[in-house]
Amino acid sequence: MAAQDVLGQTARLASSSALLQVLFRVVTFGLNAFTLRYLSRELIGVVNVRLTLLYSTVVFLAREAFRRACLSGSAKRNWTKTINLLWLTVPLGVFWSLALGLVWLHLLEVPDPSVVPHYQAGVVAFGLSAIIELLGEPFWVLAQAHLFVRLKVIAESLSVVSKCILMVTLVILYPHWGLYIFSLAQLLYVSVLVMCYVIYFVMFLGSPEATKKSFPVARVKALLPSFVEDETFVNWREARLTWSFFKQSFLKQILTEGERYVMTFLNVLNFGDQGVYDIVNNLGSLVARFIFLPIEESFYVFFAKVLERGKTVKDQKQDDVAMAANVLELLLKLVLLIGLTITVFGYAYSQLALDIYGGSMLSSGTGPDLLRCYSLYVLFLAVNGVTECFTSALMCKEEVDRYNFVMLALSFIFLCISYFLTHWYGSVGFILANCFNMGIRIAHSTHYIYHFFRESTHRPLTGLLPSPALLLVYLSSAVVTAFSEVLFCCDKGWMARLIHISTGALCLAATLVTMFFSETKLVHFVRSQ
Repeated sequence: MAAQDVLGQTARLASSSALLQVLFRVVTFGLNAFTLRYLSRELIGVVNVRLTLLYSTVVFLAREAFRRACLSGSAKRNWTKTINLLWLTVPLGVFWSLALGLVWLHLLEVPDPSVVPHYQAGVVAFGLSAIIELLGEPFWVLAQAHLFVRLKVIAESLSVVSKCILMVTLVILYPHWGLYIFSLAQLLYVSVLVMCYVIYFVMFLGSPEATKKSFPVARVKALLPSFVEDETFVNWREARLTWSFFKQSFLKQILTEGERYVMTFLNVLNFGDQGVYDIVNNLGSLVARFIFLPIEESFYVFFAKVLERGKTVKDQKQDDVAMAANVLELLLKLVLLIGLTITVFGYAYSQLALDIYGGSMLSSGTGPDLLRCYSLYVLFLAVNGVTECFTSALMCKEEVDRYNFVMLALSFIFLCISYFLTHWYGSVGFILANCFNMGIRIAHSTHYIYHFFRESTHRPLTGLLPSPALLLVYLSSAVVTAFSEVLFCCDKGWMARLIHISTGALCLAATLVTMFFSETKLVHFVRSQ
């Protein structure tokens, strides 16, 4: 597949994934606002922090390394061996579910049954849901490698809608069920997700469309583990790469979910405070999740297909190098400007957003400061996502292994900083520690990118330098909206709030107009994709 075709399909995959993330986050956003009126903060804290951490840890440790390794390189490969390798995620998931389930049941503090009923059933259900989701991993990787955009959109949309309908129904009719509500909704979500992929491939394989596309898998039976006579069960190169990524993924999970591990294992916040932190975290990560994560996932596939892992810039096809450098530069500029916009306007509108969303329960206390800090953290997330997706797609096994040692040191430092900052600054300390963590990871990735392109004429890191005119508009907007917040927000009535909102809208319009005229290359890239 030509590099230009890969870029076009990758852009469509990223945009579709972004729309999905919009759906997921908006639904979560709405569900939190809804459930706050029916269920306790403690129950939401246990579900959104502790049980979700169990599920995400099992799934991440069982499949992340396999995804990274099996999506590297061309889609033309021995898919029988790749599928065999991917099925190993299931026994790995069973192991992690049992091991971590015992920890969650017997070593961690058990919530008060009168406040959070049916905790044990919740642990079992969320661990089981992780195993069910891993049953669809070979189907997911096959679809992702061949850029089946519509399948992903339909499967994940149906699963989210099914989960929401069941959850809302149970919350209204049986609020006393407690964790049973979230457990049943989670099991329904993963079951629908896996069944969508299975049904699609059952119908697709052997069809005229599959034959026309020369799809590498001809029968449904080929999607099950199988032995090939006189050949190894798996591709050992992929297996070794998977092991390298597994060591990295273990550390990356600690860094990604570090604050939840600190909350869960060190009890620095009670369940009610954990619930408030998670609600603010969901609100703060709304844009980060539905824009940055799809870009990272989709363009990882692009860079992995266009450039060859482990080769220097001189040994790559120069046309592909030029395209990759141009795309990387524009992606960095895109996420940087999105991050700056959120940071600048998030500071002055955090308190108003929380007051509208959750009332005084969220807008008083540490809620606004949490969201302001998260607005800054979004900027770090934006840059790290793109730089790390490029380095992950290009590093050879030895470089991945070296990076694992860096991640190990980072994990230890991050956990220590999180613990101490939380004792000093409360839940805000978690976000400050995350900013430090992301800053170090960005420094490592940009160093790798600089050295990779050093022997070429391309300088993609210039994408991190916005135009002076745009920086001036950002600075002016920050000052104007900050004064507007002091004068009009948030206890002076709705007319004052509308003035504050209008001020922000005018500043945002000025920023977007300046961006349109000063970043013409980026505007052309976005419109052309």
